[in-house]
Amino acid sequence: MYSYAFSTFFVHGFLDSESETFSYVVYDKTTQDAVIIDPVLDFDYASGHTKTTGADTILEFIASHHLRVHRILETHAHADHLSAAPYLKQKTGARIGIGEHIRDVQAIFKDVFHFEKEFLPNGTQFDDLFSDHEEFTAGSLKFRVIHTPGHTPADIAYIINEEAVFVGDTLFMPDVGTARCDFPGGSSATLFDSIQKLLALPADMQLFICHDYPPKGREHECQTTVEAQANTNIHVGGNASKAAFVEKRDARDATLAMPKLIIPSVQVNVRAGYFPPAESNGVTYLKIPIDHLR
Repeated sequence: MYSYAFSTFFVHGFLDSESETFSYVVYDKTTQDAVIIDPVLDFDYASGHTKTTGADTILEFIASHHLRVHRILETHAHADHLSAAPYLKQKTGARIGIGEHIRDVQAIFKDVFHFEKEFLPNGTQFDDLFSDHEEFTAGSLKFRVIHTPGHTPADIAYIINEEAVFVGDTLFMPDVGTARCDFPGGSSATLFDSIQKLLALPADMQLFICHDYPPKGREHECQTTVEAQANTNIHVGGNASKAAFVEKRDARDATLAMPKLIIPSVQVNVRAGYFPPAESNGVTYLKIPIDHLR
């Protein structure tokens, strides 16, 4: 179980073992107002079949705790899993939100995948687009946004009630490091600057990550602190310089294979988790660009 208590709210994490992704339900102790962050849709690449097993587990938790879900929040357009946001919106009525720079990501991948001309990279596929420093609410929960590009141009972090921050793929656990920056639109120099914004938060601020790839001998974890990251993160800890980080990050990225689900994930997630429109035979298709992605 991944459960954490704060002064006015609880955080419950759900691990998708296939993609090593953490999704979260955050809810107010008193009002039962809640949000879902980074939900996963089960997808079998070999057959093209989808399942909602993980999302249904979240729905069961919500029902058992009598929660009212106001928002479904994405930290970015993920490249390693498909989003279950539309399914959860259908079940809860919650709005889907993401950073406003998703428009930049949509423009990049509309070209990569040669999307249908009707697809417009204007972000209207989402219900809400958040800007840097924007504040918003979900019932009694209060949020503040930090734009953290580098992994993608659209990454954002969500600070809840000034007590916890959900950092997406920007930072991992300290012994794992930081997010890769070699996807289209990524930049290790930009990521370093984004991480400094997070490290400038109070030292005891709790950080919740989107992925964990634990080294041998450690179980999956999802919670750390600003202080732990500043002191011990293997890529940026100990006042690492920007030049040293960029060199290390770029060298590491050059050795990494593409995520197994990047091709279906990006095509779906830039559409807020919706699939492309069905073709004349009633079947929905995803594309594979040949010799186009590294």
